[in-house]
Amino acid sequence: MVDIATRVWNHKWKIDPIVRSLIDTDFYKLLMCQSVFRNKPDTQVTFSLINRSTHVPLADLIDEGELREQLDHIRGLSLSRGESTWMRGNTFYGKRQMFRPDFMDWFENLRLPAYHLERVGDQYELTFEGSWPEVMLWEIPALSVLMELRGRAVLGDMGRFELQVLYARAMTKLWGKIEKLRTVPDLRIADFGTRRRHSFLWQDWCVQAMTEGLGSSFAGTSNCLIAKNRDLEAIGTNAHELPMVYSALAETDEALAQAPYQVLSDWHDEHEGNLRIILPDTYGTQGFLDGAPDWLAGWTGIRVDSGDPATAAEIAIKWWKDRGEDPTQKLIIFSDGLNENKIVELAAQFAGRCRISFGWGTLLTNDFKGLTEGDRLAPFSLVCKAVSANGRPTVKLSDNPRKAMGPADEIARYKRVFKLGAQDDMDVEV
Repeated sequence: MVDIATRVWNHKWKIDPIVRSLIDTDFYKLLMCQSVFRNKPDTQVTFSLINRSTHVPLADLIDEGELREQLDHIRGLSLSRGESTWMRGNTFYGKRQMFRPDFMDWFENLRLPAYHLERVGDQYELTFEGSWPEVMLWEIPALSVLMELRGRAVLGDMGRFELQVLYARAMTKLWGKIEKLRTVPDLRIADFGTRRRHSFLWQDWCVQAMTEGLGSSFAGTSNCLIAKNRDLEAIGTNAHELPMVYSALAETDEALAQAPYQVLSDWHDEHEGNLRIILPDTYGTQGFLDGAPDWLAGWTGIRVDSGDPATAAEIAIKWWKDRGEDPTQKLIIFSDGLNENKIVELAAQFAGRCRISFGWGTLLTNDFKGLTEGDRLAPFSLVCKAVSANGRPTVKLSDNPRKAMGPADEIARYKRVFKLGAQDDMDVEV
């Protein structure tokens, strides 16, 4: 097993580049990329870094030259023969050749497009512009680089023994969580922690710990490279990016109201089974389900990713019942702001009422809270989102108004079109 503390002490990034591969990304990104490649390949998008935790001064912590060096390294990456073979020949969600030959031919020749980096005060402005299938693949590696460079900036002042103790404490902390989760009957949980991980090596260690500690209850990881290397299931479906861009492309209010369903219609044509998971909260869960076509009720399940998770799950269960579906045969995936206590609570609350699963992110792969002086390694909320499509701004409303993004006038328009009423303001958990 890798001695992470020693590797950090040596801190020679050319031995340990932050992003090692184009498949050091989340599985849903590749699935969505194929869908975009098929349905919207010529759409021009802009992605932008958004630091919701403005108290973390990234530009003061991270050297611009080092950041550029890491980003330039990513631009030089291409798919290896072994990675291509894994994608072309592996079985994902019970399906062989999940990735089509034309998409794979394109992906094998891909190099990520240019980036724009500028310091603005104590933050970085980092943007990516170009065709949607290419630009979207910057999101996860860009976040991984910034999260890990922030960590390296803090760790760089620590001595060898201090680092050994820090990682020993973090390992003990995670193992305590695993021991608590062992008490949950019929637990099914996966790693969703790539985008805000402490580091690649730490995420890999966490996945190995979950594999050993939870056995068959650990469903796999969203990280494709780790899934490949550790012979685990690659887990993931789709994200808010798809309805955000489809909606931005809508010419009229009527087309806007239908855009989130058009996304899933395109997805329906490509996927089946456990890949047919609805993400309903982009413009409000209740409104989305109220206006959903009947065929969506036949999908496998729903992912809950904002607002109060129990409330969203109750809304989903009622919707299924109203549509003549049996909720006990449906899957609810909880994936927002989870900690071990919330997982135990939700598992007990919905046991026997539906099938449940958990996608555990930041507090699996980046929980160093309370382990450093001044809590300098505490996780923070950093995102990289599509902010425009073909020159039009994107909007996200969410079930938590603190996660809303977009110009104020467009937010108001979307609230009107999607009939979004009053919402409860909640802290953004990372």
